[in-house]
Amino acid sequence: MDFIRRGSMALLALSTLFVLIGPAQAGAASRAVVTVQTAEVGSAGNPSVGVVPFTDAIYTSCDVAPTGGPACQEVGGVSYDYGIGKLEVTATQWVKFLNTIDPSGQDKHHLWVRTQSSSSWPEYGQTNFRKNAKPGRHYRVASKAWADKPYAFATFLSAARFVNSLYNGRLLARKKTVHDGFKYTTYKVRLSRNSDTGMYTMKNRKATRSHKTGFVVPSQDEWIKAAYYDPYGGGTYSYWKYPTNAGVFGDGTATAPNPTELDVSTGDVTNQADQPLAGFKLSADQVPSWCPLVAQTSSGCSTTNPFKLSASTYAKAFTGNLQTVGQALTTSPWGTLDQGGNAVEWTDTITPPPSGRGGGRVWRRLHGGISNSTAYQMWPSAIGLQPQDNVFYARTYPWLGIRIGVVGNLVPK
Repeated sequence: MDFIRRGSMALLALSTLFVLIGPAQAGAASRAVVTVQTAEVGSAGNPSVGVVPFTDAIYTSCDVAPTGGPACQEVGGVSYDYGIGKLEVTATQWVKFLNTIDPSGQDKHHLWVRTQSSSSWPEYGQTNFRKNAKPGRHYRVASKAWADKPYAFATFLSAARFVNSLYNGRLLARKKTVHDGFKYTTYKVRLSRNSDTGMYTMKNRKATRSHKTGFVVPSQDEWIKAAYYDPYGGGTYSYWKYPTNAGVFGDGTATAPNPTELDVSTGDVTNQADQPLAGFKLSADQVPSWCPLVAQTSSGCSTTNPFKLSASTYAKAFTGNLQTVGQALTTSPWGTLDQGGNAVEWTDTITPPPSGRGGGRVWRRLHGGISNSTAYQMWPSAIGLQPQDNVFYARTYPWLGIRIGVVGNLVPK
């Protein structure tokens, strides 16, 4: 997730080598129904903390943080109650969205590229497209094993369109539950074909929230609070070091969660007893990995790739795969799953670009540890940023995910 520093360097170097579900029918077609479950985050007005990007510490405020290096940021304070997805958006949910907003398969919003298909990329391709399919059935999940994995080729712009489809859709039902002391709300929504407007107006390059109530892409502060802020005062200044456990700031990765181990054919977690758990890379030799059936070969996993990389170069650049959502079982202080590990996730927070990287593009914050990187990516200081329209990563970096948020009081209509 630290794309500008370590995580991006291998793929950026590779750039020199590089010269999309529930059927619906066009016209009279039905629109797909999706279910979104949110963890309810309270303690409105909680304190923020200061973090210096990618350092192993937090501070009561930036006033007491060290100077002379990267600028400190105060994060995590939220003045209102809200909801945030218990799980990441899955490949199945994404395909339902595609078939709803693009029943004719024209892809006018450029939400699918061949790189995302299993024929082009056997190991990571999640979503296939059929030109001659019936209306509303052009997109399908590449294999059963991908169905409940995070959708992982997102840009902020595609995440915003998914949110708009939810926002404009019909809320069919809402149910509140309590499980293990955590409060959850489950929303059943019939998606809308309108993804141009809603919570975000897509023609506005710097789109921000247009309404005080509705589905959203979480902000950086909403994301961090849900992942790390302990309303019971655990951790350091009430913030955990990892979204899975309090940890100890300053000890490197000594108190990191255990890495998940995956079934090599399904991507299901097999070591759930080893709590706390997260899907991340412990070392070069211990990475959460699995291989869809279409990619399995007699010698392991296929190295066929859309970039025409040699087998050895490909194996070095692409390690770590995504696990089935929620199976690590380790919750954040508010009951979310997989905010540590699995896919890195977009927020809607706009940020200045890195020094020397302007160019008129809009940059947004990302958060969350990631299955192809080590434990430091799960720290609250691991503040990533990317252009919101980064087509390069959307085609070549199969770990970019989405988590849905809810602000205000949504009621069925």
